[in-house]
Amino acid sequence: MDFKPTVTMMAVVVVFAVMNTLTKMAFNEGMHTTILIVLRQLTATLFLAPIAYFRERKTRPKLTTKIFVYLFFSALLGASLTQWLFFLGLRYTTATFACAFINMTPMFTFLLALPFKVERLDVSTGSGAAKLTGTAVGLAGALVLALYQGPSLTSYHSSAAASAGAGARRWAVGSAALLGGSASWSLWFILQSKIGTKYPALYSGTAWMSFLSFLQMAAVGIATEKMTFHVWVVATRLQVVTVLFVGIAGSGLGFLAMSWCVERRGPVFTTAFMPLVQIVAAGINVIALHEQLHLGSVVGAALVVVGLYFVLWGKSNETRTKELCPPSDSKIVVEEHASGAETV
Repeated sequence: MDFKPTVTMMAVVVVFAVMNTLTKMAFNEGMHTTILIVLRQLTATLFLAPIAYFRERKTRPKLTTKIFVYLFFSALLGASLTQWLFFLGLRYTTATFACAFINMTPMFTFLLALPFKVERLDVSTGSGAAKLTGTAVGLAGALVLALYQGPSLTSYHSSAAASAGAGARRWAVGSAALLGGSASWSLWFILQSKIGTKYPALYSGTAWMSFLSFLQMAAVGIATEKMTFHVWVVATRLQVVTVLFVGIAGSGLGFLAMSWCVERRGPVFTTAFMPLVQIVAAGINVIALHEQLHLGSVVGAALVVVGLYFVLWGKSNETRTKELCPPSDSKIVVEEHASGAETV
């Protein structure tokens, strides 16, 4: 059995957990959301472009207009929109709470994969029932996360925690932004499963995505941010470290690794590791940021994780059943794509 995708995604989990903590700390120092995304994507582009050029200069397929459109929307969904919504939610809530919403990504991916025929749902089997049940439980967990905060389970009281609980409106806006970010990221995973077959140049595709996202967010930044020099200058050592880390490790190596895993094992496998980000990040954030951990976050996150692994168990059992006994024509299948994302 090939464990490389599993080990790769575990590394991505650690990178994302550290990245979320550094980002929250940079925001606490006053760094602008859009500026961070612009600098992050620029750093990722400068890091990936030389690697892509030398590694794939003889094997890179021709960049057609159709492929460019795919890459443009890949950048928009996977980098620009997802990051902007996630960072907005992160600013209005807490890093631990924001990570909890990442857990919704696998279930959103599963639901969106059905109409795109990347996933299948057989309602006559236990696997199909498990996936439906898991999705419902996960969505219930998301509602708990968004609507119920509850008492604090820790004794810390910090400016970050106070800001997160300053008002129900800010918390609701942050929750809506995180929900939208999860949905956008799920769409990116579906789109990436198609791009992997249409433009099989992993490094070049990721470099193009970073560059296009840089242009997209730079345009947004110019239109929305005050055009003063100090706004665009990285002022502190923490902000410099954050930009380099999120650019190279997060957008550069992170998206490269996830794109590779999507090609090897599919979008649902890749997103299945996202709940681990919250577990790692929670420990880091409570210690490093002294964030308050609320009962609603714990209950909601637990429901999301339970729902997630119902979905994953159903998918795993479905795969084993298909390998042992191929489905007959008489089965009731709502959406089926037996060959998987590789043949899309």
